Amino acid sequence: MELIKKIKQAETEAQVLIEQARTEAAGQADQARQQRRQRQEEAQSRRKKAVEAAVAQARTEAEKEVAVLQAESQKQRQQLRDSVQSKIPAAVTKVMDYLRG
Repeated sequence: MELIKKIKQAETEAQVLIEQARTEAAGQADQARQQRRQRQEEAQSRRKKAVEAAVAQARTEAEKEVAVLQAESQKQRQQLRDSVQSKIPAAVTKVMDYLRG
C-alpha cells in the first residue's frame, strides 16, 4: 500500500514538473519570438535609415552636379554668343546685298 502511494505521489509530482516545464518552454518560446520580432524591427529601422541617408546623399550630389552643368552650359552659350557677335554685321550686310539683287 505504501509503495502505491509513493508511485501515485511520484506520478503527481512528475505531472506537476511536466506542466511547469511546458509553461516555462512556452514562456521561453514567446520571449524568443518577441526578441526575434524586435531584432527584425530594429534591422528594418536601420535599413530604412540607411536608404534615407543614401537618398539624401544622392540628392545632394545630384544638385551639385546640376549646378556644375548649368554653369558649364551658361559659359558655353556665352562663348558661342561672343564668337558669333562679331560676324553678325557682315552676315546682315551679305543678306541685304543679296536681297537687293
